[in-house]
Amino acid sequence: MKIKFLLILIGVFSIESISFSQQQDLPNRMTSEEEVIMPNYLLNSSQRATQGITTPPNSPTRTIGEWEEVQGLVIGWTSFPSMLREIVRHAKEECRVYILAGNPQQVWNDLNANGIDTVNVTVLDEEFNTVWSRDYGPWSVYTDEVDTLLTIDWVYNRPRPDDDLVPEVIANVLNTPLYQTTSTEYRLVHCGGNFMTDGFGTGFSSNLVLDENQNHTEAEIDNIMNAFMGIDRYIKMPTLPYDGIHHIDMHMKLLNEETILMGEYPQGIADGPQIEANLLYVINNFNSVYGTPYKVVRIPMPKDTDHDAYPNAWNGEYWTYTNSTIVNKTVLVPTYNIPEDDIALDIYRDAMPGYNIIGINSKASIPSLGAIHCITKEVAAENPLLISHQELADTDDNINPYPVEAYIKHRSGIATTTLYYRTDETAPYDAVSMTPISGQNGFYIGYIPPQYNGTTVQYYIHAEAVSGKEQVRPMPAPDGYFHFDVFGDDPNTSNINNEENHNLMIGNIFPNPASAITCIPLNSEKGQHVSIRLFDVTGKLIQTVFEGELYAGQNYKFFDASLLSSGTYMVEISGEFGTKVQKVMAK
Repeated sequence: MKIKFLLILIGVFSIESISFSQQQDLPNRMTSEEEVIMPNYLLNSSQRATQGITTPPNSPTRTIGEWEEVQGLVIGWTSFPSMLREIVRHAKEECRVYILAGNPQQVWNDLNANGIDTVNVTVLDEEFNTVWSRDYGPWSVYTDEVDTLLTIDWVYNRPRPDDDLVPEVIANVLNTPLYQTTSTEYRLVHCGGNFMTDGFGTGFSSNLVLDENQNHTEAEIDNIMNAFMGIDRYIKMPTLPYDGIHHIDMHMKLLNEETILMGEYPQGIADGPQIEANLLYVINNFNSVYGTPYKVVRIPMPKDTDHDAYPNAWNGEYWTYTNSTIVNKTVLVPTYNIPEDDIALDIYRDAMPGYNIIGINSKASIPSLGAIHCITKEVAAENPLLISHQELADTDDNINPYPVEAYIKHRSGIATTTLYYRTDETAPYDAVSMTPISGQNGFYIGYIPPQYNGTTVQYYIHAEAVSGKEQVRPMPAPDGYFHFDVFGDDPNTSNINNEENHNLMIGNIFPNPASAITCIPLNSEKGQHVSIRLFDVTGKLIQTVFEGELYAGQNYKFFDASLLSSGTYMVEISGEFGTKVQKVMAK
């Protein structure tokens, strides 16, 4: 049974009972009225009756990556109907769309009037408050990586009680066990727009998750995420100055286990400096699940052309292309009816060959600080066949076969695995059997024969479970594929040995002024020992940022300006080349 809450406004608003069930056009951010009542709401909501289990699952869990197979997509039918219609039109071709609706007949009428049939559409006559299903919706995890599907429910970080109950609704519809982080020990306030995962235990969030859970230490938050969601490496980044809600999906997205799509502003504009510092912090301190550096795909953060402004101006809206949703073989991307839309869609097509890339005009929702990802929430497949593979890199080897390894798992076991490849996109694929790798449970290997220089190889992986379930990776295969190029040595070039020296180029420290993680970019012509120290204006040593060896090439070192008092500081870089100094302002 749904529990109704009385929310109490105190102080300047006087004591007043409000029902949020009728306030369905609230923005993604918290309103000023909500900020006042949020502490009391959290206090009361901790007392609410629950149908879920408030202790962690007994078995280890794995939270899905968004590119994995889904059975459903959850949306709330209220604000922005033009966007919701297009989401339904395309998503229902890939999975069942669950529509929360206060008036189901109105939804059916709207869909029919716009030429959208109701195949694969379920309308749920359930109360909810707002359209932002990404933030309050359910999280899907599996036990034993691919076994039992569970639903995880956090405490929503908005005082919107019916929204906060939606995971219970979906768990009932799917008949999945429901686990909730509501008890004192495991209490976690969180939102979906500020979390993404690689599907293998690495999670990403902004420091908003720390700010909203000050009753817990960071270690305790990490333990909760591990116990309920299987996150054993939780990467957190400073919040951005201008994004308003501090949700990472407004400027970044994981496209697969090793690829980060990162929004990019013109140099020095808006949140650009902090985004760059955060990205460099991640890629210089963490590797992908494969043990190799993350790949980074850049995509523009477009100017709000309606106001001719970026979000650092008072009237600039936070236009973004990273706020997209992957629904099996389709990717729904926010667009704004500007020329940059075509560039963004082409970037997605290049990064995700074979996927159906669909642009949906998001001008209606973006003033409320959200786009496509913010108003959709995926539900994982009931019976997944997991295939994880690191795409082969380009190579100059034209002599040896190319080994293709994959981690493949299904609860019934794997019957067959097959590698398909071709070197001509107009030709059919050739098939090669993949075999288990001895001593590595779940890992399989197949070999593509050596190819001539100048060849582009396209390939994909197919697996069939003992139960008969089949899956491919990438999911749109054979139209979608992995690929690599074979390059040979150019006989017209030769290696040139440059004279060794100790030259060190120091890029501009950013962001500057600084208030969080701050980046010092260094480019060394050879490996060399350096010392980086931070001084205040009186010459007092504040911190030794780094002491050790630089690699030849690009290096990045970091310090946390949030620990500094406001003022001017000097960053001193010393080595065999001498001493170089840059000034940095702490806000």
